[in-house]
Amino acid sequence: MRIFDPHIHMTSRTTGDYEQMYAAGVRAVVEPAFWLGQPRTSVGSFVDYFDALIGWEPFRAAQFGIRHHCAIALNPKEANDPRCVEVLDELPRYLVKDGVVAVGEVGYDSMTPEEDEAFARQLELAVEHDLPVLVHTPHRDKISGTRRTLDVIRESGIPPYRVIVDHLNEVTVGLVADSGCWMGFSIYPDTKMDPDRMVAILREYGTRSVLVNSAADWGRSDPLRTHRTGQAMLAAGFTDDDVDTVLWRNPVAFFAQSGRLDVGDDIGGTGDVGGVGGVGGVGGVVPVEPTATFAGNSVLRGTRPES
Repeated sequence: MRIFDPHIHMTSRTTGDYEQMYAAGVRAVVEPAFWLGQPRTSVGSFVDYFDALIGWEPFRAAQFGIRHHCAIALNPKEANDPRCVEVLDELPRYLVKDGVVAVGEVGYDSMTPEEDEAFARQLELAVEHDLPVLVHTPHRDKISGTRRTLDVIRESGIPPYRVIVDHLNEVTVGLVADSGCWMGFSIYPDTKMDPDRMVAILREYGTRSVLVNSAADWGRSDPLRTHRTGQAMLAAGFTDDDVDTVLWRNPVAFFAQSGRLDVGDDIGGTGDVGGVGGVGGVGGVVPVEPTATFAGNSVLRGTRPES
């Protein structure tokens, strides 16, 4: 089972998570910029965070044989903080970086006018920079939030096949399935979706344009939920090819629209999706030498005693 986790916050995870993910078949990830759990008080704190997403974190992931990409944005929650709004002016210089494969997370938290403005502006930036978009739907008032999200996407003029609407569940999936956007599902231990509920949705809606992620972060979450969803699919009678479509080929096809996705040397077509040909494969993903450093730092702590 090969896995591409299209939404995971590895900044919040440990090297042990990387090791377990690799053992479970994870070979590529996308890390969207998000709220770190405590309010940031200046634009500079975002700049340092963005620099880590395009620098240190890809290095750290490579130590464990995983390709790391990111999405850059001002997240919906902090779009409400006047101290953070100027982050929008910093985004263009990051959206041209090689490892940035999307604009995200954007969308809604509390559906305020400030979130409206930040969402619309970042959709404009996605169009200007020819990047796909990862959209966060609110955890509260989810149906009206998803409807409003789709209205803003339509008004922006961005092609729907260049947008993934994430954090969907049974009550919102039908809205997005009819929109032409990609459908994203976050699989959690206690909240959002679980593997068995995800299987039921796949039975009803099929595997086309569906992405499954762990969205693992600093809260109660599990970076192996993608693998567990694949296991649940197989137990329910889905084929290996179905699992590969959902856990690998779909996220590869979506983020390949950026023109910057790097998942190795083994590239092959997956057919037209929204008018955009996909790529696939995990060739050439090997761990970096453990003695390698980034800006003078490594993941090593101490040395083994001489035998």
